[in-house]
Amino acid sequence: MTSLKSTALEPAPGSQRGLPLGRRVMGLLPVYGLVVLTVVLALLFSAILPDTFPTWLNVRSMLGDKAVVAMLSLAATVPMMTGKIDLTVGYGVVLWHILAISLQISGVPWPLAVLIVLALGLVFGLLNGLLVEVVQIDSFIATLGTGTITYAIALWWTGGRQVIGHLPQAFFELDIARIFGIPIPAFYVIGLALTLWVISTYTPLGRYLYAIGANPRAAELNGIPTRRYTMLAFMVSGLITAFAGIILAARLRVGQASVGLEFLLPALVGAFLGSTTITPGRVNIWGTVVGVVILAIGISGIEQLGGAFWVEPAFNGATLLIAIGLAGWTGRRRAMGRVLQRARPPVPDKAGT
Repeated sequence: MTSLKSTALEPAPGSQRGLPLGRRVMGLLPVYGLVVLTVVLALLFSAILPDTFPTWLNVRSMLGDKAVVAMLSLAATVPMMTGKIDLTVGYGVVLWHILAISLQISGVPWPLAVLIVLALGLVFGLLNGLLVEVVQIDSFIATLGTGTITYAIALWWTGGRQVIGHLPQAFFELDIARIFGIPIPAFYVIGLALTLWVISTYTPLGRYLYAIGANPRAAELNGIPTRRYTMLAFMVSGLITAFAGIILAARLRVGQASVGLEFLLPALVGAFLGSTTITPGRVNIWGTVVGVVILAIGISGIEQLGGAFWVEPAFNGATLLIAIGLAGWTGRRRAMGRVLQRARPPVPDKAGT
């Protein structure tokens, strides 16, 4: 049983030719509507808050603050390509950032601690893949279970207290370093997005993942080892989640089990929003990036307007509902259009044949 179904609904190349301008705009609106909305929101908040919103300080703050969310959204996107969902992106980051700090406090050099956390993230992703593909537990239930156990381990490890100790400055540089004045976590996101985009768009691996998400049985009949590639998707998700935990540890400089779970909803919102733009009806890398950007702009603008502390979770929840509703509406609209196009009688040629 799959938790999601991935079906591309973007217009076919050349399908917009010869159509009136209005029809072409309506056809492209589901594809780039979220991008347009992102630009409109940025311009709106810039006009309302000219002294604080359109400033380099605010842009730099959004780039740094939302980098972990962006990485977790990209992590969640990979299993979604196969029609699965990984809730451990929110739970795993809790344990990984604590472990990255705890290992260094116990005397492990920070590069080795980073490698250990990354390796454990990879193994944890493999465990999720085994539960989903071998044990045949629905991905939502399986990752909810393993994620909850992970959170329990984090609570046991810390005893409910903060993990504090001396950490090397070189480890902090993973988060505080700047390149051309831009926080280095933003470059992690760009590099990760570019890598995943190339793989998902231009390699057989990406086509296999999308084929599994669209119809796993058909993919299997066509010779695609669905079990192997689905497990690989969970392993990639676990690896990216572990890396996000390391960056979070470098930012917070303390480990605490109360930090991390708040990333789960924004990460899923970013991934679901990604399925409504660029390639609507199918999760895609640049759509996920756009989803995270619109969350960052919306939340930053609302907070600067004086929004209360509960605004961010309310905004994330409402955006998630809108994203899922928009994706469903787009899918139904496109499916109906294709049915009507197939039912339309052929146009006779000049000879009347």
